[in-house]
Formats: sequence, C-alpha cells, structure tokens
Amino acid sequence: MNNTKKIHKRTRAQQSSNAIERMYVTMRHLFNRGFYKPMGVSGETLREALLLLRPEIYGSIADEKAELEGLLYVVDRLPQGIEECSFINLTSDEGYGDSHFKVIIPPKRRRNCYRIDDEQMNIEITRGRSEIYDILTHLTFLFVESHKISKRVLIDDDGTTIRDWGKLESAVKKNKKLTQKEREIAITHTAHILGRTFNEISQTYADFATETQPERFLNIVYWLGKLAIEETVNNNKRTVTFSPVLRERLGHHIHGEVWADNIKSILNKNDLLRRPIHIISANMHSVMNSLFADTTLKTSKAPKDIYEIFESLSQPDNDAMRNKVETMAFKNGMTYIKDTSGTNINVQIFDTAQIDFSKVAFEYSQDNAEDKAVIIVMDYAFGEQAYETMDELLKPVSVKGEKIHLDVKSISIMGKAGILQGGKGDVMIPSAHIFEGTADNYPFKNELSKADMVDCGVDVYEGSMITVLGTSLQNKEILKFFKKSTWNVIGLEMEGAHYQKAIQAASRVRGSINEDVKVRYAYYASDNPLETGSTLASGGLGSTGVKPTYVITKKILQQIFNQ
Repeated sequence: MNNTKKIHKRTRAQQSSNAIERMYVTMRHLFNRGFYKPMGVSGETLREALLLLRPEIYGSIADEKAELEGLLYVVDRLPQGIEECSFINLTSDEGYGDSHFKVIIPPKRRRNCYRIDDEQMNIEITRGRSEIYDILTHLTFLFVESHKISKRVLIDDDGTTIRDWGKLESAVKKNKKLTQKEREIAITHTAHILGRTFNEISQTYADFATETQPERFLNIVYWLGKLAIEETVNNNKRTVTFSPVLRERLGHHIHGEVWADNIKSILNKNDLLRRPIHIISANMHSVMNSLFADTTLKTSKAPKDIYEIFESLSQPDNDAMRNKVETMAFKNGMTYIKDTSGTNINVQIFDTAQIDFSKVAFEYSQDNAEDKAVIIVMDYAFGEQAYETMDELLKPVSVKGEKIHLDVKSISIMGKAGILQGGKGDVMIPSAHIFEGTADNYPFKNELSKADMVDCGVDVYEGSMITVLGTSLQNKEILKFFKKSTWNVIGLEMEGAHYQKAIQAASRVRGSINEDVKVRYAYYASDNPLETGSTLASGGLGSTGVKPTYVITKKILQQIFNQ
C-alpha cells in the first residue's frame, strides 16, 4: 500500500466555488455595514472574487478590452442613467411612488428606481436578498469596466487624457442625435478607448439606443469613464448605501404577506376560497392563451396551426390580438390582480366553473360547480422571493374568526433556465433541486415526465437541477463540474429549491395544505451557458421559446383537468 501523500491542487471549479462563497459572505457583510465604496478598500474582496470567477455572462471582464455583450446585459437590468450617478441607494418601498420623482423601470428587470438628483439613484428592493446580490454583482461589473476606460484614457496623475477622450466628450455634450458622419467619428474614438474594433462597436451600437437617447452607448461609455477618472484623480469614490428601513425589513416577508393576503381576500370575495385550488408559477400569457386563443382567433376562413397563433401573440406589435384574447378571458371567469404590494408579481385567477369547455381545447368532465378547479397563475418570482411568496400563499387564512386551509390540489412551476446538456428551447424535467453552495437537496415526485413532452418538437432532459445563488455568477468550469458530477445536473435556475422548500414546509411540517399535494416542474432552456454565443448575454430566445412554453402549459392544464 502506497502511503505517499497526494498533493492536491485546487481545480478551477473549486476556486470558482470559493469565489462565489466569498462574494455572498462579503455582500451580506456590506449590507449589514450599511454602505461601501465599490472601487475602494471595502469593495476590494467583491472585485477580486468577481475577477477570479470571471462569470460567463460577463465575458471578457478580466481582459483589458471592454466587454460589450455583458455591458448591454447589465444596463438592461439597471435603471437608465445609473452610469451618471456617484451615489446609489438601495431602499425598501419607502413612499417614493407617491412623490414627484418619476419612476424608472429597467427593461429586463421589473424594479422601481428613482433619480433623486444629478448624483443619486435610488433602487427599491422588494424581492429579497437575491435582488440585492443581483444588483451588487452588476454594479461591480459596471465599475470594473469603468476603470478599464480610465486606465486607457489617463496619461498622468493630474488627469491629463488622450485626444480620443476629448472627442468623445464633445460628441456627448452635443446632446442631440448625431449625423452618420458624426456618429462614425465618435465610434472611431470610442473604439480606441474601449480596445475594440470599429466594426464591433457599430454592430452593438443600436442595441443600446432608446427613443429618447439614440446615442446612449456614447453616453454610457463617457459617464462610466468620467466617474472612474474622478475616482482615480480626485479620490471621489462612488458609494452604494443600504437604507436603514431596508436593513430592518429584509427577510420578514413584509411584501409577500401583503401580496398573499390580497389574493386570498379576492378569492373570498368571489366565493372561491373553499374550492379546489391549483397554483401555477408561469408568465401572464401562456395559461390565458392556451385556454382562449384558439376560440378567439382561429377562423374557418384561415385555419392556422395553434402554435403559429401563439407565436403571433408573442410579437410586440400584436396588441390588438392580445387584447381580444384578454377580453374573452375576462368574460369567462378570469380575474387579474395587478400587484400593489411591491413584489412585482401579478396574478390571474381562473374560475373554471365559468368556462364553457365545449369551446376550448381542453376536456373537463367535472360537473359539480363546487368541485371545479380554481387556477391561480402567479408571475415569475426572483430567487429567494419564491420562498417568501409561496410560503405566504400556502398559509391558512382567517375569515370572521374561522381558520380556513386552502384546498391546494397541485402546484406547478414552469420557467426559463440555463441548460447544460442541450440547447436553447429544449425542455428540462427536474427530479430534484440542489441548492448551490450547500448539500441541501430537495427530491420530489414530479407529475410531469419526459414521456409527456414527446410532442414538443425539441429535446427533453430529465435529472437534477441546481438552484443557483445568481445566474450572473457562473463560469464554464463550475458548470462543467455540475454536468459531469454524480449529481446528474441537467440545468440551472434560481427559484426551484426555494419553491420546494416552501411546499415541503407547508405540506409536511406545518400541515397548511394536503400532504399529497401534486407538484410539477418543467423548464425550457433560455440559454446554454457552456456554449459561447448562447449565454443570456447573447440575447433572448425570440420565437424559439414559444413552442416549449405552450407544450408545457398544455400538459399542466391537461393534468389539472384530469387528475
């Protein structure tokens, strides 16, 4: 027997896992502290961990050249104008909605933000810790990129800059739409500043533009560089603060409780509280369209494949079609609850007793109105918020002193996820959720199976799924470890373990709902983070996600109507 000690060198996956752990410990510490300076000593650990991790979604963050796709991904999820602000304040819902401040909502992440003055941006945190981690990670990326710009344009410690910087500044200060000639001159100078080619910037330039700010790309680069130069030359550090109210409220389910109580009060008002209830976490269109689009839009003159109709409904310019389906849904027992709690999770309630099943594409043989299903569709939660909202929704409700337990028959979760063994648009059927960074695992009997999805026209994978701490904190090495390890991981998402934790607590520990509640999980792949050019930063699914979305929705509804 050989007793020679094996010298163990840490693999890149182990280093990455350690970096993620350090980032989360650091972020919690900074939150408890109340403020920090991202490019100062207090933010150093966060920067070092992110640069060591080099997440796939942030592309070339560790290189000298600027990262363009990662930058677009981040600015789409942060409020417009944040690059101009030296002070970023994370708050709870503290009444800014009733003020004169105009709400700013990022296009790819529903959160309320307010520009307080030229220097300060307030971001409302109502979705829990995951949202804070998400924002701090994006800000760290943004500030690292800004210092790449300052390093390339500063000539000396006194703040003297290269000629290109002056040209970019004059283009931005024109504060108007540039001619093609002016724009191409500005792009030439900006390309040198960013270490990118003229062609690379020209290709991505329009993606940053908005109706009110067609030259937004130049504005972002200029202000990121300007504030980084001020940090370097004058030591005017940008600061992130956490409001005392946010620090006091976080983790107490304040928004989730208000959200769930509102749903239950509407169920009670409509005499639906004692009916069989089926909860679906999905988007706000797939269940409604699956039930009513066929009847509303399909005509005998121009028969269309139902998936063509669904694809048409997903197009941004087809508001009239969507309004027709919505009107039909309201006439057939749908109630829409626009969120006012701050969770940013809207809800639809479908009373199936009011649906004429002879006119929809589903069969439902239940004749007794009192036994007909009530379907609650909740929009996507975000990370840990999934536990908060589901935990509160499954609690019993008190009506005139009587404690009523909801008769929850099934809970179905349909969402987008990153896939490790297939491609965009493929389907994943999980058999367990594993919580990243821990040995916590949540195995369950999934009512959906691979056999249910044979007609979805894409590949289907079954196995475990990782619930990650943040989609922007993964790199290829750690993902390859997930894929090749004995955990048999097929994909990654952010809510599964949190949902299952709430479901198991309510059904098996608290006794709030039936122990035999049926659960269904299915995800369609929004990206493959192991494939270059297929990460989330490379753009959305487009029409690729339409078919898997509706195939999954159809199977969920068929099981609800036939269980």
